[in-house]
Amino acid sequence: MNRKAKLSLAVVSAILGVSPLVHAEEQKEGFIEGSSLSVLNRNFYFNRDNRNGEEGAGGAGYSETWAHAVIGKFESGFTQGTVGFGVDAFAMLGLKLDTGGGRNGARSSFDVLPVDSAGDARDEYTKVGGAAKVRAFDTVIKVGDVFPVTPVVQYGDSRLLPESFRGITLANNSIDGLTLQGGRLHAMSQPVSSNMRDNFATFYAGGVDSPWVGYFGGDYVLNDHVSLSAYSARLKDVWDQYYVGTSLSYPLNDQVSLIGGFNLYKAVDEGSKQLGEFNNTIWSGKVGVRFGAHTLALTHQRNNGDDDFDYLRQSDSIYLDNSIQYSDFNSPKERSWMVRYDLDMAAFGVPGLSFMTRYGKGTDADYSNANATYMRRDADGNPLTDQKRWERDIEAKYVVQSGSLKDMSFRIRQANTRATQFESDLDEFRLIVEYPLSLL
Repeated sequence: MNRKAKLSLAVVSAILGVSPLVHAEEQKEGFIEGSSLSVLNRNFYFNRDNRNGEEGAGGAGYSETWAHAVIGKFESGFTQGTVGFGVDAFAMLGLKLDTGGGRNGARSSFDVLPVDSAGDARDEYTKVGGAAKVRAFDTVIKVGDVFPVTPVVQYGDSRLLPESFRGITLANNSIDGLTLQGGRLHAMSQPVSSNMRDNFATFYAGGVDSPWVGYFGGDYVLNDHVSLSAYSARLKDVWDQYYVGTSLSYPLNDQVSLIGGFNLYKAVDEGSKQLGEFNNTIWSGKVGVRFGAHTLALTHQRNNGDDDFDYLRQSDSIYLDNSIQYSDFNSPKERSWMVRYDLDMAAFGVPGLSFMTRYGKGTDADYSNANATYMRRDADGNPLTDQKRWERDIEAKYVVQSGSLKDMSFRIRQANTRATQFESDLDEFRLIVEYPLSLL
């Protein structure tokens, strides 16, 4: 994940003794000279078979869509001088290639194409937006449509078109190894929405009437083997979230390294408590080894709270090790284990080809003390207890290394999940082909 955006105030540079003239000399690329224009073609096939017939389009229990996206992005450089100005803009088009007959996923977490009130998928939809930006010393401020990348607010890009937010963000890296980020956002745009000013929605509880979400924090690279992160966020009148995490690696020799990591979230209700009262702590830890082309890791995760750990809908704002293709393993009191294996085929003479497989199992999910928003009950009206689930994922990806199709990628993602009453049993398959073009 790229966490190297920039944030701070000009006064930080002054306090640290950083000369504006030095930075002006270093940042002479100019508005046009520093510009880039790219187009990403994304072909996306997705099917999901709800084995027990739940939540499928039209009650059929099966969703299937094939679609194509054209995602154009322009990023200018900054005008020369101590304070530079620039602009970012994007235009995105989503096209339906094949779906219908009750297979489009309706209005569910399938979320590949927008669906009208009659349950039919639209033939096409667009997203158009942009942001003005200012750079002063080591600080970049953006105002408009933005794509934040933090553990507490991060845009999602697992569907046809990416998610975005509208508001203001700041980023800075004045101090060597330290990246600071902050923002205040007043709207979001879901992957299937052309509206750039949608209200906020959460993954498990749905829409909320919140005027803004704000966040601040930073990442610090201590050395080549240790990095640390700490962030906080407030979704006004819904929650306060706090995050700390670390990533570790320790080389034993040229071929073998030990790896590890830890992630922890604290979430508490805030303001008018639109999703009820809650106080959740959820964490995950990872240990593993990387030897040559192989990586093997074991992770454990626990939710110590009485409610689901929630986050913004279709976002990637959940840096937990056991949050994987379908399952988040984040139900109240749930404990989960996962083993993961990665293989890089470059070591075997096939650069660009990689494989991944993982298996996760969760137990002890208990809704006995969940609040009214997150409560789940059985057919007799009793809170669900002793719930279990597992998920198995297999993934293969190939990136073309040279020639006219250089950087074109082919990715296959397969997931199988089985659970007791609180989740669907499902089989899921995704084929994603991407061809990026750099035009400027």
